[in-house]
Amino acid sequence: MSAQSSESIDPNLTPMLDLVFQLITFFMLVTNFKGASMDLSLKLPVLGSARPLDWQGKLEPLLINLNSEGKIRSAGINHEIEPFIKREARFVKLQLQAGGTEYKEGQELPVPVIVRADKDVKFSMLNQVIRTCQDVGYRQFSLSAMTREQ
Repeated sequence: MSAQSSESIDPNLTPMLDLVFQLITFFMLVTNFKGASMDLSLKLPVLGSARPLDWQGKLEPLLINLNSEGKIRSAGINHEIEPFIKREARFVKLQLQAGGTEYKEGQELPVPVIVRADKDVKFSMLNQVIRTCQDVGYRQFSLSAMTREQ
């Protein structure tokens, strides 16, 4: 026997670590974080004719979760209505400009607004949300409801 056969052979772990890193990166990229912005604690009103929004645009719709206290809840944080909507509108305008679409002030934003309001929200609060959205350029609205009590 030679001296080399008594030595232990260490496996090369570099290819395996590279593969694990690529898998982690892949799953991070394909994970949908938009669903995390939905507040599942809201009790939506029940409406028998409720149906999902059919949207084919380039930009994602603006999702507004309005809780019973009249606050917009996004990613687990409560926000005031007006600053939140204005910030989101600014973001949409920047996305349009980055995509090469010319946007002029006062022009309609080509993004629908999905309002998920708790069934205990007063109409005045819902009206305030819609008016604030209209003031910054949103014109397409969809109100979320459930088809049956859950």
